[in-house]
Amino acid sequence: MGLLLAALLGLSVYGVFHGVRMYRADAKLPEDLALALEIGATRTTAVGSGIDRLGMRYAPAVLRSMGPKRVDALRVRLDMAGNPGGMTVDRYAARRAVYSFLGVLAFLSMLLRGQFVLAILLLLFGLLWTDVIIKAAIRRRRADIERTLPDFLDVLAVVVSAGLGFRQALERVSEKYEGPWSDEIRITLRQMDMGVSRREAFDQLRRRNDSEQVSMLVTALQQGEELGAPIVETLIQIATDMRRTDAQNARRDAARAVPKSTLVVTLIMLPATMILIIASFYYGAGVDLSEVLGG
Repeated sequence: MGLLLAALLGLSVYGVFHGVRMYRADAKLPEDLALALEIGATRTTAVGSGIDRLGMRYAPAVLRSMGPKRVDALRVRLDMAGNPGGMTVDRYAARRAVYSFLGVLAFLSMLLRGQFVLAILLLLFGLLWTDVIIKAAIRRRRADIERTLPDFLDVLAVVVSAGLGFRQALERVSEKYEGPWSDEIRITLRQMDMGVSRREAFDQLRRRNDSEQVSMLVTALQQGEELGAPIVETLIQIATDMRRTDAQNARRDAARAVPKSTLVVTLIMLPATMILIIASFYYGAGVDLSEVLGG
């Protein structure tokens, strides 16, 4: 049983942190993303782990069991996550097949030993581990993008005000940045190079990112274009609004943390402190409890 648990944990870590390079033809991506990759965007690298190869033969069965709607929703979530580790729909299904199989084996083994709680935990781990990876990647990617956006827009406003066109300024500034937001801008630029309209390219940028600030940026740019507002003033205003939103979110998170810290103090630190004080008085006074209790 210990070997089974070690194998489950080892394969999970291996599937996240290690991988072997695969050909791009093996990576089935959404149409807009596949197009961007073919013309040089750097949003993701086609990488698959040994777990992917092991479970690839079972991937079609997993996808059929999910149904078209859930597969489409999965595709959207993978876009929002930035295809972590080169994860595609097929590779997701392969990993889920392998982890689910190991989870079921661990569940049955622990169930036979009468450890019901651990059996349930291992089963859930096997069934949900791949989704946990995607959810964590979405949250991490959104945080990276929202942290980069205000400074990116400030620099973009300076470059545009210097006389460079908006399209050329986007390309110039994105070359100076690294990370998910720079990759997303490159994909948008390549799509426009291939004939996609500016409005549609930015709409796809919004759909690929689960970020309120990205949505706000795209909406403001499109409204500014329709109304003919100066692009520099629009960019500066958007950056200011984003920083104000970040400050509000920080204050809200701090307000939420106060009850949690109070709960920790009340349930853990206060009883422990009382026990420590009482024990100190007891040992310091040299009281014999048997005499006090009449024993």
